[in-house]
Amino acid sequence: MNEPSTALSVSIVGTPDLPGEALKALYRTTGRSTVELRRSIAAEEPVFVAELFGPDHIDVVPRLEKTIALLEQFGLAIEIHELTDGHPEAISLTTMREIIDGPTGD
Repeated sequence: MNEPSTALSVSIVGTPDLPGEALKALYRTTGRSTVELRRSIAAEEPVFVAELFGPDHIDVVPRLEKTIALLEQFGLAIEIHELTDGHPEAISLTTMREIIDGPTGD
């Protein structure tokens, strides 16, 4: 039986024309080319998707957080989605952090 796949994604609200400097910074963080980033922004698709609970979890979560910090630094509005088996559900930044951090043991 297949386990459900879970991921977190971040998208830019709207379709801003980002300057090259911003795209280069996003490239360094996400690993996606500036062409891929421009296409994603124009299509209002995620600029970064972090697959959770996989072998790359330790690497992708910090990249997701850095991507969000960069987008906020550039003053861009963002949307975060939890994707379960490809079905997106909008979540808050707080909820994203709760998912990443897991139970706190309070």
